Amino acid sequence: MAFAPDRIARVNEILKREIAGILEKENITIPDALISITKVQCSSCLKNATVYVSVYGGGAEAGERAIALLEEKRALIQRRVSRSIILKYTPVLRFTLDRNLEEGDRVLGLLRELEEEEEKP
Repeated sequence: MAFAPDRIARVNEILKREIAGILEKENITIPDALISITKVQCSSCLKNATVYVSVYGGGAEAGERAIALLEEKRALIQRRVSRSIILKYTPVLRFTLDRNLEEGDRVLGLLRELEEEEEKP
């Protein structure tokens, strides 16, 4: 059973806010880094959801540590989601790193370098 795209978009946004709130309430963190939920993408049947996570600070391996922690706490997070959001099925959550911000920073850095090279006489 597939749902209308606008319903899926609403569920995605509700899940994003709820999961972010759960991380804060349950104090699910890693040292010296901030975990941020950037996007949630549910399947068309709303039984599965991919949760995109950005990690700020904490070094190069902070992203992998954050994903490992979230996978470890997945059952707790899903249980909290099922209590606060009324859906026929609580989506099975899958966490993945969102590298869009990293890529954006890299592109901006390259553009800055090009501008600096052009300014040199």
